[in-house]
Amino acid sequence: MGNTQTNQRPNGRRITPRRAHFCRLAESARVGTITRAQLAILVQSLPCIGLINGTESHLLVALINTAQADTFDKSGRPIVFKSNQQLAFEIGRSVGRVSRMLSRLFDAGLITMQDSGNYKRYPIRNGEGEITDGCGIDLRILIVRYAELDESVRQARAEKKAADAALRRYRGALRKARQALVVAAEHSERALARLAARIDRVSDLVGIAGKASSRMLRRATALLEWLVERLMQLPRRSKEAVHPQNMTCTHVENDMHKQITTPDPIAESNGERRSATAEQLSLLKAGSASKRAFEESLGRRRSESNQPQQLPRVLVALQDVLRAVPALKTYGFAPTSWADLARAVPLICRFAGISDDAHRRAVEEMGEQQAAVAVAVTLEKYERQEVSSPGGYLRAMTDRARAGELHLARSIYGLAARNSMEVTH
Repeated sequence: MGNTQTNQRPNGRRITPRRAHFCRLAESARVGTITRAQLAILVQSLPCIGLINGTESHLLVALINTAQADTFDKSGRPIVFKSNQQLAFEIGRSVGRVSRMLSRLFDAGLITMQDSGNYKRYPIRNGEGEITDGCGIDLRILIVRYAELDESVRQARAEKKAADAALRRYRGALRKARQALVVAAEHSERALARLAARIDRVSDLVGIAGKASSRMLRRATALLEWLVERLMQLPRRSKEAVHPQNMTCTHVENDMHKQITTPDPIAESNGERRSATAEQLSLLKAGSASKRAFEESLGRRRSESNQPQQLPRVLVALQDVLRAVPALKTYGFAPTSWADLARAVPLICRFAGISDDAHRRAVEEMGEQQAAVAVAVTLEKYERQEVSSPGGYLRAMTDRARAGELHLARSIYGLAARNSMEVTH
């Protein structure tokens, strides 16, 4: 039989680069700058940042209170020499549990260990009885990291305060929106049902409010407040647009003209506005003669050719999209890049009631960037109450893009010009 070789378990405390770093960092502590009371107060708040749990905080407080107050003076050395058995008795836990918690505190950089050859903890005193060194649990790392940990606790408390404020405001806005549905008797039952469905959709998106992020709550609150303004028939925040009588530029999108002509702006619009193609036909009635002639001549050229004409896709700048779609800001979106806008599109679709299938088809046909622009345009028209079915409108835009008849750049420039006129008049 061959010789068997057994792997003996390594003796001693496990040492890692992180632990070695904390040991060296503890040696640079300026003892005397932080008192024992300050450390005890800080340690009790550390569970709020998730660095340690409540039991580990209890053990750490016990270690701090074990060290004499004068050991935190300039000439002192805050080192604890109690055994794990004594610490387990004081905090009401087992010895093994205390050993594991001390290891986690070491890994978290809240204590360091100065071990002796036999792992006993004892002080080393000079001739006058003063402790000059020792082997035990060193608390100097807390002095070094006090400012860092204190700032983390302050930040966590500020975030908690902001989250509580966002939660309170969201719950108040949701309650106000549901009350507004009851008192809003000026609208038709169909319009109230649509707005009630939108309020329920926002509530479903948020889910359990206490677990939602502050960003989600702020966006939902802004949307609910906007829905209340619509229910109460409050005037728009910007002044109503005053349009010139004659349009001189034939290539400006005909969205420059006022389009809301129904007596009930919230109620379902007629069939002529349920798709992007039909909307163009209804807008031509209010458009200029030159624009009508341009569209009709373009339609004649397309009908003469059997195959659809693939028009070039003109890209627009992100700033133009933001100027054309102030609804993004209303709904709490402020993209700084095309990537940010693309990441926000799924949530925008859910707010507007656009299905995932409609969005996916738009991306397949137009590409991610142009699909994002199309969704933004749909959101703006939905916010202006010019589109009753955002999902159907986006599908119609996708069909027009497939046929080469979609002009997103004109829509963006037309909406931007109209918003600019509303602000200046």
